[in-house]
Amino acid sequence: MTIRLPDLRGGLQAYEPRAEPLALTPGAPLTSRTVFSAAHVVADPYADTSPDAPAAVDWDATLAFRRHLWSHGLGVAEAMDTAQRGMGLDWAGAAELIRRSAAEAKAVGGRIACGVGTDQMAAGSLGEVRAAYEEQLAVVEESGAQAILMASRALCAEASGPEDYLEVYGHLLRQATEPVVLHWLGPMFDPALEGYWGSSDLDTATDTFLEVIAAHPDKVDGIKVSLLDAAREIDIRRRLPQGVRCYTGDDFNYPELIAGDEKGFSHALLGIFDPLGPLAAEAVRVLDTGDVTGFRELLDPTVELSRHLFQAPTRFYKTGVVFLAWLAGHQSHFTMVGGLQSARSLPHFSRAYELADGLGLFPDPKQAEERMRNLLALYGVAQ
Repeated sequence: MTIRLPDLRGGLQAYEPRAEPLALTPGAPLTSRTVFSAAHVVADPYADTSPDAPAAVDWDATLAFRRHLWSHGLGVAEAMDTAQRGMGLDWAGAAELIRRSAAEAKAVGGRIACGVGTDQMAAGSLGEVRAAYEEQLAVVEESGAQAILMASRALCAEASGPEDYLEVYGHLLRQATEPVVLHWLGPMFDPALEGYWGSSDLDTATDTFLEVIAAHPDKVDGIKVSLLDAAREIDIRRRLPQGVRCYTGDDFNYPELIAGDEKGFSHALLGIFDPLGPLAAEAVRVLDTGDVTGFRELLDPTVELSRHLFQAPTRFYKTGVVFLAWLAGHQSHFTMVGGLQSARSLPHFSRAYELADGLGLFPDPKQAEERMRNLLALYGVAQ
C-alpha cells in the first residue's frame, strides 16, 4: 500500500510506509552524557478556548509523555520553549506545569530541570526584571527541580549594554541555592532576543556570556547554547571553567557535538529529543560503551528530520514536534495550545511524516499512516 503525499512543488508523490518500527525499549540509565529532552505540552482538545486565551492543558497526557521520556533514561527539561513558553503557554500555566512535572519526577525517580524566565511581564525596569526572575526561580526551587535561567525578552528590551546583563545574572546566581543551567537562546528561536548579552556581535556577546560564568563558576552547572552554530559552541565549550558543562541546544549538529573530539564533548538539552527520545537514548547507551561509530550510525540519519522540523521560521518547530507525537500515539489529537497546529504547511507535515516513518520512529506504523491519511483528507487530498 502506498500513500500519496504533497510535495513542495504542488504535486503528489507516492510513498510506501514502513511496515515495522525500529525496536527500541527502555534500558539502563545513561552514563557518559547527561541528556535532557525538552518536552512539549499536550493541549486539551475539548476546551472552549482561543489562541490568546490561557492555555488549556491535558495534564494526564502531558505527564504520561514525561514518564515515557524518563522510562528511556532521559531527563526532562520542563517549561522551556518546546513547551511553548511565550507562544501559547503563559507563566501561570508554566508554573502549574513545573509543579506537576516536578512532583511526577519525584514519584518515578526521573531527572528534571525547569525553565526560569520573566514571561509574567511584558516590559519593565531592570529591578522588575530581577523580581520576575526571582519569582520564577522560587517556584522551581520549591518544586525540587533544577533551574534553567532562560533568556528574557524583557531584559533584552530594557538592558542598555553588557553591564546590565552582568548585574542581573550576577544577582540571580548569588541567590540560587543550587547550580543552574544558563540558556542562550538565539534569535532564530525568538526574534525578540536579538542582541542578547548586550550586543548583536556574537564575539562580543560570547565574551559577556563567559564573563558571567567566570564570575560564578560554583553556581553554574552548565550552559545550553541554542545558536545552531557548531563552531561557536565548540569554541565556547573549550573556554568554560573546569566543571561547567556544555549542553548542546544545536538541533542541526547534535551528533558531532555530543560525540565530541579530543578536547571535550557536549551533553545535550534538545527539543528534537522529544520525538527522537527512545532512539537518542539508545544511541547514547551505545556511546556509553565507547562506540562512537555506532553512536553516529544511529544518530546521524536523524539530522535530516531535525533540520526539516527546525527550518526557518525556526520558532515554529514545536508544531512539527507535536505533529509527530500525535502520529506516534502519544496523544489522541493534533491540537496545540495557542492554535499553533496551523503554523506549518501540509507539505511540511508530509515530509516530516516521511522522514520519521523512514527512521522507524512510530511504534505503530499503521496507526501513523491512518492518522496521516486523515490529515490529508481534512486538507482535501484524495487517495
